Amino acid sequence: MLKGKMLRDALISGGNSIQNNRKKVDQLNVYPVPDGDTGTNMSLTMSSAVRELELMDDSVTVSQVADAAASALLRGARGNSGVILSLIFRGFSKGLSGLSTADCADLAKALEIGVDAAYKSVMNPTEGTVLTVSRAAAEKAKESAEYSGSIQSFWNDVCTAAQTALDKTPEQLPVLKKAGVVDAGGQGLVIIFDAMLSVFSGNEPEKNQSIESVSKTFEIQDAAADADEDIRFSYCTEFIVEKKENCRDPFMLRAYLETIGDCVVVVDDDEIIKVHVHTDNPGLAIQKGLEFGRFVNEPKPKIENMRIQHENRIKEKKITNRQEFVPVDPVNEFGFVAVAAGKGLESVFRDLGADCVIMGGQTMNPSTDDILKAIHSTPAKNVFVLPNNKNIIMAAEQAINLADRNVCVLQTRTVPQGISALMAYDPSADFSSNRLEMTKAVEKVATGQITFAARDSEYEGHNIKKNEILAFEDGKLVYTEKDVSKAAVKLAKRMIKNDTSFVNIIYGADVTEEQAEKVYASLESKFGGKAEIMLTNGGQPVYYYIISVE
Repeated sequence: MLKGKMLRDALISGGNSIQNNRKKVDQLNVYPVPDGDTGTNMSLTMSSAVRELELMDDSVTVSQVADAAASALLRGARGNSGVILSLIFRGFSKGLSGLSTADCADLAKALEIGVDAAYKSVMNPTEGTVLTVSRAAAEKAKESAEYSGSIQSFWNDVCTAAQTALDKTPEQLPVLKKAGVVDAGGQGLVIIFDAMLSVFSGNEPEKNQSIESVSKTFEIQDAAADADEDIRFSYCTEFIVEKKENCRDPFMLRAYLETIGDCVVVVDDDEIIKVHVHTDNPGLAIQKGLEFGRFVNEPKPKIENMRIQHENRIKEKKITNRQEFVPVDPVNEFGFVAVAAGKGLESVFRDLGADCVIMGGQTMNPSTDDILKAIHSTPAKNVFVLPNNKNIIMAAEQAINLADRNVCVLQTRTVPQGISALMAYDPSADFSSNRLEMTKAVEKVATGQITFAARDSEYEGHNIKKNEILAFEDGKLVYTEKDVSKAAVKLAKRMIKNDTSFVNIIYGADVTEEQAEKVYASLESKFGGKAEIMLTNGGQPVYYYIISVE
């Protein structure tokens, strides 16, 4: 039988192993553009669970371990690979619910639930990916559970099936075969499973050997960690209570907390009530919470003195790029959260009405929890989220069910799509009408991108060398170049059609104003008579130019 301590150690081992091997997994990516690489995203996702699991003592049950891991993974999920990974292990939470120990059949059921959820999360699942590897593992688990005499032999079968499926991924995806690699997400999952097997075999959990931090520069922290100078109440107080029988409406708790503090957030489901409040009387807040139920063991109630933390921060004179998002009441009808990298683009989205702009995008995929914090800091009952990157959409969608207000994630895959969506917003229209019109606006805009190759690659029929200039039209690589400005002008000319009315040339951090002006002048001289040409300093990393055509 599998005990909670062993499952805890196995998951910690899996998290540390993917951290130690993240660069190996990153190098398997065949997409030549620098991005939020698979190994890094899976490592960041698993590390959120490792932090929680390391706080648990040896007396834990498998149910408690699975619940803690699932909750942390859900909130910490980054990128599509991270979200899929979190869904696979969320199955453990459901399959092992209420169990003190687990046998092979329990684990097989848990894995099957997780894989089913992962497949359902993807609109058009592609075989030859981490999904295929996880499904093969789950199918073998179900078969092996019928005859395996130990957790070790059972999980060994699971790992063998996963590795076999991984080895076949190049035969299922031609792009992998051409590059001579296996699927990166599948490899990451195999690494995690293998590290878990080591613990099931009686070994100590793998240690984190990585010296280099994988933290991103856009980290988001709570208000208590870096409070504003104008602090009305001293203590940031958070706790979770398990509802008692015939529990009163949590609205009554919220109403009381608003009389003794601000920044009140009260979220509940069938079993628990989660509370966040800034107050000078944390004892009164906790005492009131006890009228609705009893505190859960983990996480424990948290009380932090924001004034002291702010004073310490000033003394240390820390210089960081972190963002803080403070929860606020949803007083307005509509609000917007956008993801963008670059001061210029941040200003563009704010000027168009975005309440919160998360610093992120290509190479910097914010987690579900990052996006959730931004949603809760948006003073609106209905919040539209603009991911503006295909690898952020799934993480944003995971925040929908966690939020305390209505959330709609628009399928914006590029920055120009996000800008067009905001421009289509009509404050006099209702939620459904705005969602429809903003979605239509997203579909009308074409996006061009000029960037560089992060690695040698054979991609979409092109033999690409590292640092070569790449031109993408709506996500498809159309040609390579040696000169950035020449590539931008050539791509814009290709994209502009007879019915084009508006073109926006957004230049990035690695392009000078003089260089951008020359590109603008070249396009203005040829197309200025029939389309409005606009030049914007976006300041974005990675992309020298982002070209929007409507």
